[in-house]
Parts: sequence; structure tokens; C-alpha cells
Amino acid sequence: MTKPLITNDAVVLGLLLGILAFIFISAKSKRPFWRKFYRYIPSLLLCYFIPSIFNSLGIISGESSMLYFVASRYLLPTSLVLLTISIDLPSILKLGPKALIIFLTGTLGIIIGGPLALLILSSFSPKLLDGAGPEAVWRGLTTVAGSWIGGSANQAAMKEVFGVGDQIFSAMIAVDVIVANIWMAFLLYGSGVHEKIDQWLQADTSAITELKQKIETYRAQILRIPDLTDTIKIMSVGFGVTALAHIGSDFIAPWISTHAPELEKFSLTSGFFWLIVLATSISLGLSFTKMRELEGVGASRYGSLFLYILVATIGMKMNILAIFENPSLFLLGFIWISIHAILLIIVAKWIKAPFFFMAVGSQANVGGAASAPIVASAFHPSLAPVGVLLAVLGYAVGTYGAWFCGMIMQAIAI
Repeated sequence: MTKPLITNDAVVLGLLLGILAFIFISAKSKRPFWRKFYRYIPSLLLCYFIPSIFNSLGIISGESSMLYFVASRYLLPTSLVLLTISIDLPSILKLGPKALIIFLTGTLGIIIGGPLALLILSSFSPKLLDGAGPEAVWRGLTTVAGSWIGGSANQAAMKEVFGVGDQIFSAMIAVDVIVANIWMAFLLYGSGVHEKIDQWLQADTSAITELKQKIETYRAQILRIPDLTDTIKIMSVGFGVTALAHIGSDFIAPWISTHAPELEKFSLTSGFFWLIVLATSISLGLSFTKMRELEGVGASRYGSLFLYILVATIGMKMNILAIFENPSLFLLGFIWISIHAILLIIVAKWIKAPFFFMAVGSQANVGGAASAPIVASAFHPSLAPVGVLLAVLGYAVGTYGAWFCGMIMQAIAI
């Protein structure tokens, strides 16, 4: 790995915040160029894409930096807490079964998409089916299936289950990160024009609109100018719940790993799984208390800030130039994600589901708990918990779905 130009994470963090400031200031600009530019390009997409350019050019490095780890382990759960404490859970449940249907359709698209992509590309490049050892392509693809259905814990599980070699595993990590993030870029772009997409889908978005309006009305009722004490309260609740979630995660995950290791297939031995579940569960409980009133002094605003920092660190991990290093594997990945997308579009059109369900249901599979709330919040900050709830479901079905996908690919290759 080439040493990046900037290695000090303090400098990298300052650079990322500078990028975010430029994007947000220009997005609020009254100048015709910027108004026309942001009419077509969502600001959230740039928050992810510009850091990826800096990474690709070797100015910064997502691999050597610890910022993503800090953002995903500290800022992400805190963000979820601050975005969730004001949520109206009964109203979320009223969104109906379409969100679950679309999520499961996305899972099915990953399960069948991998084998189909392997079949299609191997007809042009038979060497993709070569090899019966640990470096076989089909074995490596099982780890991508694990990541795209459940997350990193499921990806690691598939590596062990199918005996994936380290060399092919490294290549598949690149495929996973590049293809998944480019797909997320499409979803973020779609969030900026979702009204047109919903019109084409003939979707009923009344429940989503009603939820957003209800949140806005509630915020207007409790809104006031915050002082330092209010800000300290927000930070203490956000990071306090995150601390409790870490304590619970550090206890529960090792205990299950020791006393019930067979539950690993459900990702119940993953510390990150319990971190997200506990942070979300505690904050959902707090949403029924007076803690909801912290929204009046900007709880979700701080939560959104932490989420945007996470977006920038995710973008920093993407090297768009890596696509040219092993184009056949990346082509396979793009065919795979395209099958996933086509199936989602067909079902969404059939049941007239809003694009919001399609985007969040897809990202809950492909991106997991680290990025599903990002896509959900692109529609409205109050909708971030929907992404979390679906992503947690992805953890549960990830190992089974990826294992089944792997067995199909094994049958094709052998």
C-alpha cells in the first residue's frame, strides 16, 4: 500500500470537515450555478464522493486511517440515539408491510444475483470457474454475499465456512467496497429525485409524508434557542447511551461466544451487532419519555452532523481506481448488483412501493447498519430508524442467505 500524502488523522478530520463545510455552504448559495448544480446532484452524494477522490489520488487513505472506526463505533451509535429519541414508533409501524416485502426482495436479489452473474460472465470467461482450492472465485464471492446481506460479521463467517483464501478474499473486499458504494451513490442520487420515481412507480407515499409532517409539527411545538446546558444534555444523552451500549456489547457478545457459540450464525456473537441493537433499543425506549423534548434544542441536528462525518469516512475508504486492477471481478460485481436492482424495481412497481422503501431496503442489505440510516436520512432525518430496524433484520438472515447463495455458486463451479 502506497503511503498517503496526509497520515495524521487530526489533519484528515480537518480536511473532511472542510469538505463538508464547502458542500453545505455551496448548497445554501443563492448563485445560479450552485442552485442549478444541486438541483440534480444531492449534497449528501458529494459528502461521500469527494473524500473518495482524495483517497483515490493518494492524498488520504481510508485503510490506514482510524477515523472510520471511530465514526462507526462512537459517532454512529450516538447519531442513532439523537435521531431516534424524537421518533414516533407507532407511526413508523403504520408504514405497513411493503418495507419488509421490499427488504426481503433485496435479499433474494443478492442470493440469486451472485450465481446468475457468475453464470453470465463465465460464459465469456470460463477461467472464472477454474480452481477447486481456497483461491477459487466462487469461494471469494460467498464473502461478498455475506457482506451484502448481513454485514462484516456475516462476511467473516462465510470466509471461515467456505475456507476462502486470503488472496481472493482481499480482491473480494475491494469488489464489495467499490460496487456497494457506487450503488449507494445511485440511491443517494435517487433520493434527490424521489418524487419523479414515486410518480413512475405509482406509489402511495401518504404514510411517509404523514410521518414527516408529524415530526415537523412536533419539532415546531418544542423548538427553542438552546444554551450550553441544553447542548451538554444532548451530548450526555447521546454519548451516555452509546457508552451503555458499548458496556452491554462488551459483555453480551463474549458471553454468547463462550456459552452459545452456535448462535454465531445469527451474528449474535458480533460486538458491533449488539452495539447497534442496544443503542437503538435504549433510544427507542427514551422516545416515550420527556427525553423526546431534546429535539426542541437540536438533538437531530447534532445526530445528522455525526452521520455526515460517518458518510465522509465511508467515502474515504473507496478507491475508484481499483476498478481497473481486476476488471472481470468488478464486472461480475456490477452484474450482481444490477440483478438485485432490477428485481427490486420490478417488485416495487408491482406493489406500488415508494422509492424510499426500495432505497432503504436495498441499503439495509448491501450496506447494513452503518449506511442504511444514511440513505434513510437523505429523505428525512426522522426516517433514519427505519434503516436501522431493517439493517438489524439483515444481520439475522445474512448468514443463512449467504450460505445458500454460496451453495448455489459451488454447484455452478464444480
